[in-house]
Amino acid sequence: MNVTVLGAGGWGTALSLLLNDNGASVTLWAYKEEYAEELTRVRENKTYLHGVSIPKSIGITSDIDASIDSADVVVASIPSQYMRAQLDRISGHDFNRKIFVNTAKGIEAATLCTMSEVVAESLEKCPRENYVVLSGPSHAEEVSRRMPTAIVAASRHRKSAELVQKLFMNRYFRVYLNRDVKGVELCGSFKNVIALAAGMSDGAGYGDNTKAALMTRGMVEITRLGEELGAHHRTFSGLAGMGDLIVTCMSRYSRNRFVGEQVAAGRKLDEVLDEIKMVAEGVPTARAAHQLAIKYRVEMPIMEQVHKVLFEGKDPQKAVGDLMGRPGKDEY
Repeated sequence: MNVTVLGAGGWGTALSLLLNDNGASVTLWAYKEEYAEELTRVRENKTYLHGVSIPKSIGITSDIDASIDSADVVVASIPSQYMRAQLDRISGHDFNRKIFVNTAKGIEAATLCTMSEVVAESLEKCPRENYVVLSGPSHAEEVSRRMPTAIVAASRHRKSAELVQKLFMNRYFRVYLNRDVKGVELCGSFKNVIALAAGMSDGAGYGDNTKAALMTRGMVEITRLGEELGAHHRTFSGLAGMGDLIVTCMSRYSRNRFVGEQVAAGRKLDEVLDEIKMVAEGVPTARAAHQLAIKYRVEMPIMEQVHKVLFEGKDPQKAVGDLMGRPGKDEY
């Protein structure tokens, strides 16, 4: 099967390696021609996945049209805020016989659209039943080194999800099926905001108790808003929900946790984002979550405080104090 992976960041590279292991004919698309040429020459993604070799059996290109033409499956590993612009470039391609797999974890800040909604608007020739979202607790650094990982493939059409399951699944990468596309997308997006809060807790010098409380009550907020938006409550306790929340809040690889930690330590947000050279999806999603909470009148105190710390200059310790000082209530 011919597979094109759009996006030569860490995750796009890791998925290319995985698919190559599984015997697929893989093409990795890089946005910049000079970057594609560098990857082809050195066979290592030194910027995003240092120390992992890229086999010569993986094709690398900056020609997006040619890579789409030859593909049976297109895997989009593009940050959510840039997804629409890249999809607009390929909107003329016919996706009626292609499966489109999205791996981005974010909400489009300008429109509050999920990625399935962005794809539906941008790729008119891509049937809804051909769309699959791949999400769950999965760091590129570990998948590229063949560490056991389990994630979810969600689609409205079971056969599409099963095709993706078969394509990606192997001895170190286990794929479960799910029909709740909206829930899986929202889990992957909103958990990044809670990871920012967990990082802020680390940066402020708090301990495990604090982080456990943020994660648990954060999942309550994610579920509350997700159900209001039409997601199924069971999705939030699964791999795409609690599983991804745990790894993103706890891991040393988590960009969102790191950003929150650095901001709480007193650094400017823009300075931290410039340093990491990768997209921290939680930052724009924090704006989107705040707007959605207001629009749907959903109480989300943790995400509200994250928004205030990031964009209104609130002190993280004051934010924690305000969360702890709220009136008592029943857990459920």
